[in-house]
Amino acid sequence: MKPRPLPKTVAPLPDELLSGWLSRLAAANYCNDAELLAHIEIDTRHGAALDFDVEAAAVEKIANAARVDPDVVRSLTFPAMTPREASLTAQMPFQHCLQCSRDGLSLRHWRRAWKVCGTRLVQILGKTGNKQISEKLIYRARRGAGMLECAARSRGPKQLLRAMRAVTFAMSLKTFRGDPSFALQTPRSEVRLFCLAAIAAARSRPLAKAAIVSSSIDDYARVALLRAFEKEPRLLAAVDHIAQRRESSIGPMAVESHN
Repeated sequence: MKPRPLPKTVAPLPDELLSGWLSRLAAANYCNDAELLAHIEIDTRHGAALDFDVEAAAVEKIANAARVDPDVVRSLTFPAMTPREASLTAQMPFQHCLQCSRDGLSLRHWRRAWKVCGTRLVQILGKTGNKQISEKLIYRARRGAGMLECAARSRGPKQLLRAMRAVTFAMSLKTFRGDPSFALQTPRSEVRLFCLAAIAAARSRPLAKAAIVSSSIDDYARVALLRAFEKEPRLLAAVDHIAQRRESSIGPMAVESHN
């Protein structure tokens, strides 16, 4: 027996995810998400998982209840992704737009690690605090985000490896431990934006910039630098060589300034 169609339905919006649309559908019918899924006879534990994998039977139930075509329901889920795209797409919501969220929206691109829209998307779990993030950092993070998207969708792995190398080193400067892909989806917005900005910085004289920073880093950051260049010992040697030359050139000047 099919569930009865809902009294009210709502039209999906461009780029909307199934979980967000179901939330708006529930609100329109004066119930919460769990009650809506129970009425449609879908396991209430699934929730956001429906955005990635929805069975044919569930599609039919949702389409019947909302009085829409099953293809509309399928269009609200993530399409097939490459492993690179999948690793940079959050399984659960981690950021949102304050203005759009007031209307109950949940959009597909908010799950992408490379998305920074408007002033910036707001992390859902992180502390907002009163600390202002500089416009320069946001600008550089936007540039890095665009490069990360191109790298994730490129056919070869070279661009993404270069981007994630920059993220690995940036993580060390923020003393952030974990996988680089998680750093790009962390609720700590200052870490995420810094890592995205590092991707942009790595496109311009990356070895020199790594050398400048490496001369004053702690042991943990040094390990991160080794990780970033672990498969490219010649690049790491180049970083060390630039750092040594820089120290030797700055040394005498520093002594004179103190005198």
